[in-house]
Amino acid sequence: MPIDRRSLMAAPLVLGLASLAKAQTPVPQVPGGALPPGLPQPSETIDLWPKGAPGAPAKPLVETVQERSTDRLVTDRAVFGISTPRIAVFRPARPNGAAVLITPGGGYRWVVVDKEGYEMGRWLAARGFTAFVLFYRLPGEGWAAGPDVALADAQRAMRLIRHRVREFAIDPERVSAMGFSAGGHLCADLATRFDAKAYDPVDPADKLSARPHSAAPIYPVISMTPPDAHPGSRDLLLGKTPTPALEAAHSPHRNVPADAPPFFLLHAEDDEVVPVANALLLRAALKEKGVRVETHLFEHGGHGFGLRKAIGKPVEVWPELWRAWARTTGLAL
Repeated sequence: MPIDRRSLMAAPLVLGLASLAKAQTPVPQVPGGALPPGLPQPSETIDLWPKGAPGAPAKPLVETVQERSTDRLVTDRAVFGISTPRIAVFRPARPNGAAVLITPGGGYRWVVVDKEGYEMGRWLAARGFTAFVLFYRLPGEGWAAGPDVALADAQRAMRLIRHRVREFAIDPERVSAMGFSAGGHLCADLATRFDAKAYDPVDPADKLSARPHSAAPIYPVISMTPPDAHPGSRDLLLGKTPTPALEAAHSPHRNVPADAPPFFLLHAEDDEVVPVANALLLRAALKEKGVRVETHLFEHGGHGFGLRKAIGKPVEVWPELWRAWARTTGLAL
């Protein structure tokens, strides 16, 4: 019986995802109980802040997992109320010396850990990359750092990864970043404001650079100014009535330094959630500063395709396009 190619590619995604295993900090169970295991889970979870995340809201948060999938064989968990930011680690069987910090999307309302986190972590680990999925704090949940709270977690994660490279057989100069949608905004924010003081140092890890080797914002939120801004991300990041100065401070295309790392940009032109203009604005700003950038636009793909929703469309080639580009930057040898 011939094997259908699409079914073969989809198989790893429909096996379901088990609970967030081996975490230092327990994560609530997915409503409805655990799904059938079968896919690799994180080898460990590392808390970012040794004495707790700074600037906690007055009312303690309750970490909550919401299962958005209606298919019992496919999980699509979204996590909010994150008070213990952390990185879930996917170790490759044969490390290639490179690492990728993954920032899932979720419109700054929650963190979409399966579709834009764990699935990409598995894909990367299967190809030799050590992947770190970031559970970052959400700016609309009352943290003192406000719009910079997720950036603080991303900076801290980059520094902590570099501080622990010997444990993971990683080259500290080959730690990249990849993010999706609002996580793409966070990825771009990290790659343009890696030197911004988003928090006070807490230990020797904070002496290290937070600049990623390279950055891959995928269908990213970039502009915080209408009409290009994604309204939900903008409201949760900046509030309902931000000033033009606040919009500018949190629009990565308006904060590109000359020493920004190389960028890989990807967007679908039929994206009805985050306009393709966001990627184009960032590309133009990078070009103006002389920063290396590769851009891929697809006619069809919509928003939030990640890996699973790209199957069967031309956009399904995007991870290999990124991997080929990564080789040209020295990330993937």
